[in-house]
Amino acid sequence: MKVLIAPDSFKGNLSAPEVCDAIAEGVLRADAGAVARKVPLADGGEGTARAITSAAGGRFVSARVRGPLGKPVDAVFGLINNGRVAALDMASASGIELLKREELNPMKTTSYGTGQLIAAALDTGARELIVGIGGSATNDGGIGMLSALGFRLLDKQGKPLVQGGEALDSIVSIDVGGADPRLKQTRIKVACDVRNPLLGPTGASAVFGPQKGATPEQVAVLDAGLTKLAAAWIQAGLAADVMQNGDGAAGGVGAALRICLDARMESGALLVMRYAGFFDALAHADLVITGEGMSDAQTADGKLCSVVARESRKVGVPVALVSGALGANPAALLKIFDYATSIARGQTSLDAMIRDSRADLSFAAENLIRATRMSAGATRHAATFSR
Repeated sequence: MKVLIAPDSFKGNLSAPEVCDAIAEGVLRADAGAVARKVPLADGGEGTARAITSAAGGRFVSARVRGPLGKPVDAVFGLINNGRVAALDMASASGIELLKREELNPMKTTSYGTGQLIAAALDTGARELIVGIGGSATNDGGIGMLSALGFRLLDKQGKPLVQGGEALDSIVSIDVGGADPRLKQTRIKVACDVRNPLLGPTGASAVFGPQKGATPEQVAVLDAGLTKLAAAWIQAGLAADVMQNGDGAAGGVGAALRICLDARMESGALLVMRYAGFFDALAHADLVITGEGMSDAQTADGKLCSVVARESRKVGVPVALVSGALGANPAALLKIFDYATSIARGQTSLDAMIRDSRADLSFAAENLIRATRMSAGATRHAATFSR
């Protein structure tokens, strides 16, 4: 049996390569003759740059940048195709996992470090960038990122804005004259599966602000601030509108990349799958196993595991979901996957589930392969009996 193992990370617990290793161990325990091909994936969030760079045999570069609250962090990006292409994760510089829960505050957090990371990639000579923008801690409309790249966001006195989402309320205009000239010679792809617009009830602040620590009152302030930013972009002739799909991603960084850096949005899942060699491996697979930390109603709405399932089913390869937990209506997952299970064994706390997750994941994969082999044996027995 040829098994393609293509999971997302179990966020806050196991990286995608670690998930691959655990599943492969279980597969090979159940069937020592199986071929387990590991293709760790991501969907534009944390792990995107690593998945692309590792699959392409590239190298990693570290850059010291400002974290979401201004403290220095060592962010990492990858270089592939002989250094012509750089793969970056916004999460590495401005990510939510860089902060403790009590530190989350989108009024203060900034995307400045993401701009510094882009500049560091340009310093290497790369002129094509793949930017994953999932997992951010920010709701600043990308003004931090733009400031780091030479754009000037100005208040009514013509002074540069301070950083953070709260600064949006003071924006009046944008000066593009000092923007890094290398950006005009750079092609940027944005890996993102979020389709929300910038503003309104389905926009950046309303949908994602609370996840980043915003109170209901702050959500309203942030949305009003993003409205002022949108007006400044339109007044400067940079954009006709800010309600395109994906503009609300990463607290408005999606809009800033599209409008100011002429970036093109792409499905994060499909982009990583292409670069990581998923489709080549799929052509030789008998079974695909994917997984994520939590599977729920959002899984069907374009999340990586559902994209893996869709592409696998297109070519007739069965796909199994091995998830850290199943939420909402788990029966609905069987419309997407041929098999879906949680690895939890009845632990009563999240800490216990996290502690045991690697062993539970390996056992679940072993159990799946045993069931698959048992089913094949039963089919052969039934065919013999019918004769």
